[in-house]
Amino acid sequence: MNRRKFEELVDRAYQNIPEKFRNKIDNVVIKVEDYPSADDKEKLEIRGEGLLLGLYRGTPLHLRSVWQGIRMPDEIVLYQKDIEKICRNDREIEARINEVLQHELGHYFGLSDDEIYELMGRD
Repeated sequence: MNRRKFEELVDRAYQNIPEKFRNKIDNVVIKVEDYPSADDKEKLEIRGEGLLLGLYRGTPLHLRSVWQGIRMPDEIVLYQKDIEKICRNDREIEARINEVLQHELGHYFGLSDDEIYELMGRD
């Protein structure tokens, strides 16, 4: 899938986030990269050919302070090639994009992996 089409699916996934949550998202950049950097994989202790589908870089809402002053935008990154590796067709890619974006936004809102999986109905 080309980058433009993938980014359109990311945008559609963002638009599918309920408005009551979208309205609380502020100063966050959502972007697409092919693969995670070696530094990102090392920080997360992902070894070898381990895949990373998405990553939240920033300070979750509940840890922010009025004393922090001006902040650079937080980032949510979706890794196109790793997502494509685990999907068989465009429909699966779109579903996985939705799932990964929701997961990373969960981290933005301060949820742990366990809490996110519980809310998404996964173990």
